[in-house]
Amino acid sequence: MKNKYIVIIALLFLFVACKKEENRFATLEKANWVLQEWENKTPDGDFSEKWRRQNDSTFYAESFFIAKQDTLFAETIQLIQRDTSLVLIITVPNQNEEKPVTFKLTSLTDKEFVFENPTHDFPKKIRYTLVNQDSLYAEISGDGKKQGYPFKKK
Repeated sequence: MKNKYIVIIALLFLFVACKKEENRFATLEKANWVLQEWENKTPDGDFSEKWRRQNDSTFYAESFFIAKQDTLFAETIQLIQRDTSLVLIITVPNQNEEKPVTFKLTSLTDKEFVFENPTHDFPKKIRYTLVNQDSLYAEISGDGKKQGYPFKKK
């Protein structure tokens, strides 16, 4: 009889532990719609972001602006879940002494995430919005300036 209770308690503990692990990265999973290859073709050049899952807690992207086969801009982006919140970490070669800049989550819905860093020069705010299954709108802003980037799924 005593062994029966021990087995039941052990199974209950295992069930609760597995259930908790399932939801551990639920905040990050709300943003999984970004995991695509996105592009914005303009007369000035092509802007692209390629997002992929790096591991359970991190999405990773490479972003490029290419004009006439020259890369004019490049950056790497990490979207990381820390505890129950998210951070967006951006690294741009030849800027900020090659140091990453961290933006903290200020808003998250099923179709949008917003990150802010009020101490950064520009941008101070980064917003990604899923317009529909094939379209994404990225916007950077701060100090009265705003730039928007409409993307299509590649």
